[in-house]
Amino acid sequence: MKVWRKNMVAAAILVTVCAGIYINWLYTEDQATASLVDTLDESKLLSEDLLVMSGGVDPAQATETASEYFAAVRLSRQEARDSAVSLLQEAMAYSDTAEAAQSNEKLEQIVQMALCEAQIESLVIAKGYSECVAYISDAGISVAVSSPEGGLQQNDVAVIADIVMTQSEYGMEDIRVVEVP
Repeated sequence: MKVWRKNMVAAAILVTVCAGIYINWLYTEDQATASLVDTLDESKLLSEDLLVMSGGVDPAQATETASEYFAAVRLSRQEARDSAVSLLQEAMAYSDTAEAAQSNEKLEQIVQMALCEAQIESLVIAKGYSECVAYISDAGISVAVSSPEGGLQQNDVAVIADIVMTQSEYGMEDIRVVEVP
């Protein structure tokens, strides 16, 4: 009789935990995480490789807005990456060896993309720009850089593009540099 009760309590706990995981999955599935590419306004495209996101903004407010922008993009990128890693780890746990190997390969790609983005961001900041966020997608790479005094010039874009090309396998046509005032 005691064994039956213990098994029943264990089964009830297992069902409760599984139901909680399922409800959490349903809740987070509906929430769309914005990416850097989604936040770019195509109407403000200045040239082929320079996007200016500015308006008549007070310089003190622009600094606050820029730091909020960079923080929001980093958070969005991290949430999307964490969600993908979680799903891949779950798939690896519940799949056969072939599917687990495929999930492991995708997980490795995510880690490599994160390392590449971090290297690009570090090198751009080392070149004297105060803030930078790199976002790699299937379509290419977007690099958002805080606007230096006088705005981004062509030589600034060339320096950033050179960093991206040396740290990744992307060509000039795959790089988009975004100026954030």
